[in-house]
Amino acid sequence: MPDHDLCYAPPAPQRKDFRIGVLGSGFIVNDCHLVSYRRLGLNPVAIASRTRERAAQAAARHAIPRVCAGYEELLDDPDIEVLDIAVPPQHQLALIRAACARGTVKGILAQKPLALSYDKAEEAVRLCEQAGILLSVNQNMRYDPSVWAASSLLKQGFFGEPVFATIDMRAVLHWQPWQAGTGSATFRIMSIHHLDCMRFWFGDPVRVFASSRPDPRTAFPHTDGICTTILEYESGLRGVVVDDVWAGPVREGCPGETRIEWRIEGLDGVAIGDIGWCKDPFTTPSTMRYARKGDSELRRFAPAASWFPDAFGGAMSQLLVALETSQPPAIDARDNLKSIALVEAAARSAEEHRMVAPQEMEISSPTGGKA
Repeated sequence: MPDHDLCYAPPAPQRKDFRIGVLGSGFIVNDCHLVSYRRLGLNPVAIASRTRERAAQAAARHAIPRVCAGYEELLDDPDIEVLDIAVPPQHQLALIRAACARGTVKGILAQKPLALSYDKAEEAVRLCEQAGILLSVNQNMRYDPSVWAASSLLKQGFFGEPVFATIDMRAVLHWQPWQAGTGSATFRIMSIHHLDCMRFWFGDPVRVFASSRPDPRTAFPHTDGICTTILEYESGLRGVVVDDVWAGPVREGCPGETRIEWRIEGLDGVAIGDIGWCKDPFTTPSTMRYARKGDSELRRFAPAASWFPDAFGGAMSQLLVALETSQPPAIDARDNLKSIALVEAAARSAEEHRMVAPQEMEISSPTGGKA
């Protein structure tokens, strides 16, 4: 299979002038969202944050014409077509409720996790459906170039029957102060990327088993610092996600190696990906090596693109494509409830020391997952 069969750039909207209003002005907006949007020629026209000063700084850096005094002012603007919400997950549902009450925007790109519980995520989905607003979730790891290229190989049957897949992260993360109020370190903030990636590649597992322990370096109360999750699929495929945010005492003066590496093994082929996000600089391009039975060596795929910031443009683009084609978003919020259920199942498994079916999380919600 020649390299040109590999696809690492997701579809882009033909219409790039959708008027985007941005809620939030932190690192993820300044260094990822707006950088990638400008590279793709997208159209952020207004921004709001907790303080007007922070919003003004982001607007000046990224040439956004309008700075709003606060979230309400931006939400009240009937000219905004798409909301890009980039606030902590415990505050996201309130903004979605407010946008749905107004009913003026066409689409919302919400941060992951959509909420800190299945019930609240389900409420966000239901409200948007009732308001006729397309809701999508910023599961941006899907648009890392190596992850997207692997999905193209899977769709072409390159691996044959998938047998075993792993995502192995050994990286010290930059936890944010707002996380202390969530009670969660890794499962809901980082593991959700990797577990959603497994769903993106292979669909839904039938059960998971997870084990976790606190991270010695993280000061706020938590139980899910270092996490390992095993995913079992009906086909026999097994997946393993290792989220090691300790990575040894590398912050305390010990030499070490940080990385995020994934691997897909099938009956007919193999691929090994290296995601450059946790390196220095964080914009280090992602790469992939891959081979099929009969190859003499691993072939190398090295696009000049990285998870941070390039993948964030892909996450917004898939929502804009959905708006212009009147089709569901590629990261549809109702489908994303299954990623929330998978994360909740992993957290429950670690707490109760047993195998858990993600469906348990859906059935245990007040609506039984049928809202």
